[in-house]
Amino acid sequence: MIGRRSFLLSTATITIAQLLSSCANSPQDFTVSLLQGSIPLQLIGDFRKKIDNKNQVKFKPQAHLSELFKLLSDPSLAQSQANFFQKILGLFRQKTPQNPDLLTLGDYWLESAINQKLLQPLNSNQLENWDKLPLLWQKLVQRDNKGKSSEQGQIYGAPYRWGNTIIVYRKDKFQSLNWRPQDWDDLWREELRDRISLVDSYREVIGLTLKSLGHSYNSENLNSIPNLETKLIQLNQQVKFYSSDKYLQSLIIGDIWLAVGWSSDILPLMKRYSNLGVVVPKSGTSLWADLWIQPKSTAQMADNSTLSAWIDFCWQPKAAKQISLFTSGISPIWTQEKSIDLGKNTQNKDFINKTLDTLSQSEFISPLNPDITQEYLSLWQKIRVTI
Repeated sequence: MIGRRSFLLSTATITIAQLLSSCANSPQDFTVSLLQGSIPLQLIGDFRKKIDNKNQVKFKPQAHLSELFKLLSDPSLAQSQANFFQKILGLFRQKTPQNPDLLTLGDYWLESAINQKLLQPLNSNQLENWDKLPLLWQKLVQRDNKGKSSEQGQIYGAPYRWGNTIIVYRKDKFQSLNWRPQDWDDLWREELRDRISLVDSYREVIGLTLKSLGHSYNSENLNSIPNLETKLIQLNQQVKFYSSDKYLQSLIIGDIWLAVGWSSDILPLMKRYSNLGVVVPKSGTSLWADLWIQPKSTAQMADNSTLSAWIDFCWQPKAAKQISLFTSGISPIWTQEKSIDLGKNTQNKDFINKTLDTLSQSEFISPLNPDITQEYLSLWQKIRVTI
């Protein structure tokens, strides 16, 4: 899910402030490399006030999940990035290399990270609020040593926010049609031919088509599902273009009328463009989650008490509300809530409640074995060349 999101520029102040305040990190400092915009600044401040720790906790944001996965794969990038910013700011004092003790990872990368032996499993006995986490989220991060879901598996991550794949559309373009999109089936309506954009992801496109036919995103033996190939060909004829990062620009200028994308990309724009409408498909959709993970490269040196304290802090009710109110994700602690009170002046409220209403029909895109993956890829390639 490499093109899943873009983020608020204001959080870049964390990076500058920490570079200015710490030219020489102590090896004992606890470092968190996190996804920019995924944690409110106020939450970071509240945590620092709460913990009784003589060592500092440093938060270093990255703009994209792909950058965080690269940092996990090659920890030496942390120091090269720090040196780059030091030169920009005119700070030339020598800085002690420090790789992150905790890092944000999207669930999309979890299987690969486990396979490459990049992660240290978390100990649920050290997480006071683990039992408060709904079962859906516990199952997401319990994996075997190959990264596959397993009830007997170890815990390889701590989910702290989640979202979904949704539909965004131009309200003005639909006024003359006398209807508005409600579910995946609407993508096949003749009025939208050559007026929609889909994310460039075979699992997402085949998955939403499967969902429209009453099947799972993770269905196996695709050849046995009636009308799947036919419906995918028809959908391909509706699409003006596939993109995982350019679809919102085209929607804003009116080049397309409707797009399928990720909530983390779409929600930040809703406050700026009142002409955009959002739909959470009634039949259910795919889910994504951001996780706290412990890199194996720093596991022996990490302060486990600070690690556990931060994860537990993110699962507390006040923190859960701030994450859901001030980021483009939802706290997993609220998964079982029937109605969310986010106050009067938030556009997140209706979206969150609609998302929770469809949660039982929605699902994560799970890793598939190589044979089934090839089946998906073959079908995808066949559809994309169909005229």
